[in-house]
Amino acid sequence: MCRPQCRPMTQTPTAHDGSPQDGAPGQARAQFTVPAKHPMVTLLGSGDALLRVIERSFPQADIHVRGNQVSAVGDAAEVALIQRLFDEMMLVLRTGQPMTEDAVERSIAMLRASETGSEGGEETPAEVLTQNILSNRGRTIRPKTLNQKRYVDAIDKHTIVFGIGPAGTGKTYLAMAKAVQALQSKQVTRIILTRPAVEAGERLGFLPGTLYEKIDPYLRPLYDALHDMLDPDSIPKLMASGTIEVAPLAYMRGRTLNDAFIILDEAQNTNPEQMKMFLTRLGFDSKIVITGDVTQVDLPNGTKSGLRQVRDILEGVQDVHFSTLTSQDVVRHKLVGRIVDAYEQYDSRNGLRH
Repeated sequence: MCRPQCRPMTQTPTAHDGSPQDGAPGQARAQFTVPAKHPMVTLLGSGDALLRVIERSFPQADIHVRGNQVSAVGDAAEVALIQRLFDEMMLVLRTGQPMTEDAVERSIAMLRASETGSEGGEETPAEVLTQNILSNRGRTIRPKTLNQKRYVDAIDKHTIVFGIGPAGTGKTYLAMAKAVQALQSKQVTRIILTRPAVEAGERLGFLPGTLYEKIDPYLRPLYDALHDMLDPDSIPKLMASGTIEVAPLAYMRGRTLNDAFIILDEAQNTNPEQMKMFLTRLGFDSKIVITGDVTQVDLPNGTKSGLRQVRDILEGVQDVHFSTLTSQDVVRHKLVGRIVDAYEQYDSRNGLRH
């Protein structure tokens, strides 16, 4: 790595194909100038932390910094990606949003995926990282990966959306943010959050307290997300008025849910009959988001998961969308993504299917 005290680098003339005329074939050089109004620390990170992430991701390229200029030399394709990366980083910084090591890593992954065509689409890292869903108490909730952005966009475009993927991919959290956004913008008049209390099962009667106190532990993750997105003092009032309802899935039977944003969480723990019952609760001017992880079914042996079955039934039905998230979309600790991958590899080796 070369820092500002290094000597200026000379620009190598390039042929029309982008390779240096006096260098190795396929080599190229790019230079990026950072506008003076943006301190270099915002682009390179404190202690050059962001620059180190970039260098680790492009080990075959030499990246040099002098003053407000960044130069890269190496394989033409890699240099082109580095140039695109800095362009995208500057677009993000111009919105006032800081770049983080995680955001840089995800930007590089998105750019590489777009180069190989594995992701498809026209979305850029800057478009993904600057799409704000909800702001509360100085904190902004936004997608962090391409699949998350597509999931959020699908919620805007479709009446029923399934978010299917492993733990930590933001399925429920982003759906909750969209629900609160819809309520605040008066697109709906209420939010209904539900999940099957399947683990309670026959043991529910042995738990102390009232029915709500017994069920509460199974709904607690939904309350926790609400507290991240709304003023905690307002939540009891919203729940008392029925504007926000958090209830076990069994409470949905026999109802028609109009003018509501409805989220079914942990849907892998529904059986086919429960899934059908829930889907047919849809009323006018309502939206449904169903989230779940088909690799973590807690149903008794021999009971089919409604989430596993529903894709075969509803795939291709108009205004129903299935969004799939993967270990690459895990936004918890990096180790969570590696754990998800390790389990998938183990299941694959042992012939286990989800």
